Amino acid sequence: MSRSRLVPGVEVVAVPGRGLAVRTAEGEFLGVRTPGAADESALLSLLSGAGAATPPGKELSAVVVAFEEAGYLADEPPPPAPWPADRRAVLLLGTPALTRPLAAHLTALGAEPRTAPATAPDAPPPAIEDLLDGDPAAVVWCLDGPVPEGLWDAADRLPAHGVAWLRCHREGWQAYVEPLAAAPGDVTAAHVRARRLAATPAHRELAAYWSGPRTAGAPVDLTVPAAALLAALLADDLARWATGADGTTGIPARRRLRRVDLRTLTVTEHPVLPVPAVVAVPVGTATPTVTAKPAATTTPGKDG
Repeated sequence: MSRSRLVPGVEVVAVPGRGLAVRTAEGEFLGVRTPGAADESALLSLLSGAGAATPPGKELSAVVVAFEEAGYLADEPPPPAPWPADRRAVLLLGTPALTRPLAAHLTALGAEPRTAPATAPDAPPPAIEDLLDGDPAAVVWCLDGPVPEGLWDAADRLPAHGVAWLRCHREGWQAYVEPLAAAPGDVTAAHVRARRLAATPAHRELAAYWSGPRTAGAPVDLTVPAAALLAALLADDLARWATGADGTTGIPARRRLRRVDLRTLTVTEHPVLPVPAVVAVPVGTATPTVTAKPAATTTPGKDG
């Protein structure tokens, strides 16, 4: 029998008077019913990866096989995949309160982040050539406020140039971490805006909020813990893309919009899909119309 151990996140606990129980990676407890001849101490030793002094008996082997078939065992895990050299260059834009902790996370993970100089609030949106300058593998844009109209239009074209595109922004006490787009057909910022407008009955109000002007009272300060959480979520998404790691058990990462309540640091996930392309009506072409024909009438008692 190969030396296998419990996969990360799965644990076995001895419950007084009830035998063994498995705590799954999802946090659920499952009872373990072993044959009478199975040695629970030897089983725990095997599951820890320590092995056994003597070959396990038939009963104990059957329990271990059951664990393996349930997906709770794995061979010695390989070391974490290093950040690939061709994906290390990451361009960071936006508010320093977010780009600073994000740069620290990315550097620790093996990336080489570069922070772009701050631009004036009334500066025109950067062109795609500006974003591609320096040949980044990924671009991350963090805003401490709503996204101005058109600001991310050029960045939405990055996946078509082979550059990963990740972003987040804040709207009052809510922050949104949008899905990473790395290839044509992935979810862009424009897709997220369109889906959010379509999902709310207050679409006129939301569109007006985005376009401004807005009146607010005391400003919402992005706290250090909130900024650290947003930076960690962005860094994790980018690292999983760079190394090809999976680890997502719910909504696929590239179809997942995350909403962060900055008051409680609660994260909720929402599925989001790309918006299919539509054919625009050429300028100067009349919009086709359909004229309904009068409905046929019948006289009761007669064939019509």
